[in-house]
Amino acid sequence: MSHQRISIAAPLTVLAGAALCMSLAVADEMVSFATGGYARGLRTMSEMHKIDTDGDGNVSKAEWLAYQEKVFAALDKDKTGKVDEKEFLTPSSEMATFATGGYARGLQTKAMMHKIDTDGDGTVSHDEFIIYQTKVFDMMDKNHTGSLGPHEFLGK
Repeated sequence: MSHQRISIAAPLTVLAGAALCMSLAVADEMVSFATGGYARGLRTMSEMHKIDTDGDGNVSKAEWLAYQEKVFAALDKDKTGKVDEKEFLTPSSEMATFATGGYARGLQTKAMMHKIDTDGDGTVSHDEFIIYQTKVFDMMDKNHTGSLGPHEFLGK
C-alpha cells in the first residue's frame, strides 16, 4: 500500500501570488489614475466644494456622479454620446464654469482619454466615462461608506 503525500503549499502559494497580483493591480490603477495631473487637479478643496452640492462637507457617490455627468456633457460638444479626441482635448468654456482649471487640464490629456477609452475605438462613450469615474470614486472611498470626507477626497 503506497501513501501519497498531498501538499497544500502549492495551492496556497498560487493563492498568495494571485492576491499579490490583485494588490499590485489596484496600486497600479491608483498610479495610472494619478497621471497627467488628474489627481492633483481633482483632489483640491476647491474641487471638493464644487462637487459637494449639499454643502455637508462630504462628497456622496450621487454628487460625484452628477458632477461627472456635467463633465461629460461639457466634453460632448456635439451631443452624440461619444467624445472623439478633438472634443476630449479641446478646452471648453462650459467646463470652466464648474470645474477648476487644474482638474480640466489633468483630465483633458491623451493619456487620460486612452485610459478611459476601454474598448480602444478612439472615442470615449458616456458609459466608459461614467464607469471610469465610478472606479475613481470607489478607489478614493477607502472606508467604503459611499461618501468621501475631506481626508479621503484630498488623499491624505
